[in-house]
This record gives sequence, C-alpha cells and structure tokens, in this order.
Amino acid sequence: MLTNLSFQTVAKEQIKFLKFPKEEVLCKNQQAKVNRCVDLQRALSLGNLEREKVKIFFMDMDGLKKVETTVWGITDTSVILKESTIIPLERIVKVA
Repeated sequence: MLTNLSFQTVAKEQIKFLKFPKEEVLCKNQQAKVNRCVDLQRALSLGNLEREKVKIFFMDMDGLKKVETTVWGITDTSVILKESTIIPLERIVKVA
C-alpha cells in the first residue's frame, strides 16, 4: 500500500502546527483499521518498555506525512506523542 506513495518527513515538533480533517483515511477497509490498532498497541509497548521509535504514516490537510517518534499513549480518538503532541487516529495510514 505504501510502496508507491511519497510521504514527506516531518519533525514531531511540527505536528502541532498541522491541520487535520475529520475524515477517516482508511475509509471502509475494516481490516486495515484493525491492523492500525494492533500496530499502535505494539508501538505503545515498544515506546514505554523499550524506548524504541516507530514510523507513523499519516495525512494532514496538505497530504502524506511521516514521523519517526515514540508513542506515549493512545486514546479512542488520538495517538499521543512526546510533549502532548497529538495525531488524530482516523488520520493515521500505517505504523511501522
């Protein structure tokens, strides 16, 4: 899915300045949504236990972005990064 797409790398400090639409990027692909949740739980464990970073691929108003960071928390609607930086869950395409 991601191999032919070009994601712009952003620093986690810049995420708070991005604008996020409310639409779900994975639309009606239920399996992709399940995979996203599983991958985020794994990323949370890696961040809290191992202090390892993961790549989060997401979409803002301007297009495709990626950030390499540690996941500090997950809510029903958001992923929380360092310094209370938030990415809306429905805007995340993939976690690797």
